[in-house]
Amino acid sequence: MLEQYIGAAIMLLLCIGIAVGMVVMTTMLGPKREFADKMEPFECGESQLVSPHQRFSVKFYLVAVLFVLFDIEAIFFFPWAILFRRLGMFGFIEMMLFILILGVGLLYVWKRGGLDWE
Repeated sequence: MLEQYIGAAIMLLLCIGIAVGMVVMTTMLGPKREFADKMEPFECGESQLVSPHQRFSVKFYLVAVLFVLFDIEAIFFFPWAILFRRLGMFGFIEMMLFILILGVGLLYVWKRGGLDWE
């Protein structure tokens, strides 16, 4: 009964063996030189000029949350646009209500000064 899976099991073991073998060979045969810039937790390899422990402004998080909110809104637009004819007037009114609620939320954030960078 399990004979049909022998080929897949052999292929899986072969792939795992090759991956592990490549990692082991690169650590054993690769260069051992360490550079101070490469050991820092910074992406581009350049030395940091300021301390990484400085605080970010809350406005960055607010903009990120607003971006995610309106990105999710765009995700809802695509299926609505595809099914627009099938949904009829009910789907149109429902989507306009959705847009209105998000618009009111955006106006609220705007009036409260959440989009000002002062």
